[in-house]
Amino acid sequence: MRQILISICFLLMATAARAELVIEVTQGVAEPSPVAVVPFGWSGGSALPEDVSKVVEQDLARSGFFSALPRKSMLSFPTRQGDIFYRDWRVSGADYLLIGRMEPAANGQISINFGLYDVLKEQPVKLENNLVTTSTAQLRDAAHYISDQVFEALTGLKGAFSTRIVYIQADRNGAANSYKLQLADWDGARPRTVMESSEPIMSPSWSQDGRKLAYVSFESGRPAIYVQYLATGKRERIQSFPGLNGAPAWSPDGNSLALVLSKDGNPEIYVLNLANRQLQRITRHYAIDTEPTWTPDGKSIIFTSDRGGQPQIYKLDLASRDLERLTWEGNYNARGRLTQDGRFLAMVHRPAGADFTIAVQDLKSGRLDILTEAGLEESPSIAPNGSIIIYATKQNGRGVLSAVSLDGQVRFRMPSRSGDVREPAWSPYLN
Repeated sequence: MRQILISICFLLMATAARAELVIEVTQGVAEPSPVAVVPFGWSGGSALPEDVSKVVEQDLARSGFFSALPRKSMLSFPTRQGDIFYRDWRVSGADYLLIGRMEPAANGQISINFGLYDVLKEQPVKLENNLVTTSTAQLRDAAHYISDQVFEALTGLKGAFSTRIVYIQADRNGAANSYKLQLADWDGARPRTVMESSEPIMSPSWSQDGRKLAYVSFESGRPAIYVQYLATGKRERIQSFPGLNGAPAWSPDGNSLALVLSKDGNPEIYVLNLANRQLQRITRHYAIDTEPTWTPDGKSIIFTSDRGGQPQIYKLDLASRDLERLTWEGNYNARGRLTQDGRFLAMVHRPAGADFTIAVQDLKSGRLDILTEAGLEESPSIAPNGSIIIYATKQNGRGVLSAVSLDGQVRFRMPSRSGDVREPAWSPYLN
């Protein structure tokens, strides 16, 4: 039986009106580092709309690498280095201490001065920057920035708390369906609707600069590819051809889109130059070729094909047209996504006699590790720091997002408060 994961043919169905995601950590590292995030001092008088230190605390705890010291267990609330009594924090069980103070700045801005300290060594931990100036409306963004600073200082891995995710939310209201392309913080907070339609939306894809989204919409009654400019809300319909128009993927330089088109009778991979609208056919085979993604250097395209009899992932060099099969284990491997260094390939994987899982393959050694067990996983997307894979699955019959680290140590779920969500896409780093 010929089976393939073709995103363009997957129609979402759901049951509620709004989806706001909430992270639930289900597994962290064996010994997470205890961190005390002290409430930041504020000298501005009136209350602020966002508790910056609480957001930082939640970011670090939700990463799975850290455990947060409860505020009720804190013996003091220092805001400056001179106010720290390290012995108290050792007694409280904290390995690291984050303090900060917030003050009004010019032009209605807020200045946040923060510091990270090693409790056992009784000394500061070097940060790239200890001062951030922000507006009241962007306090949450400032908090995510501080979280990134702390995470990198303590793990050596660049933080991804300031990034965004997009996902599809589908609602059913009687006989009517509603589909929304939602944009949110990495943790699901501050969701907003980028585009809404009574017809299906699918396959969202970020441009490398984080300023545009490409996606497929059926709003005209047939599949068409659109580009959305996030800053202005402007939408642009890309050339639409008879038959299948699907699975857009941005080139690293942002100048081209890889597409799946069936205009010549069979689903094939094409590359569209966005400047001159020239279209180049990349694959030529009687099999179904779909789900393209670019290698980080822009020289090759990874895609799914059943040309070997079962869905597997292939790599095509754009210059030489040399084709390499990347996956061999299992009878189904699809929706390949690469880490930014090009070494690890995340995918939907089905071992013989089992259900669909998320797996990661080391392209250098060839080793494949199965990371999940639920059997209903789909649509993996990798955080820009290469640490976490977010994917769609089912929980109690409803679509939710889940995530797992590349080493399998950290797991969390992102169920929506209501609604059904699918097809997550993690943004690149945002400038």
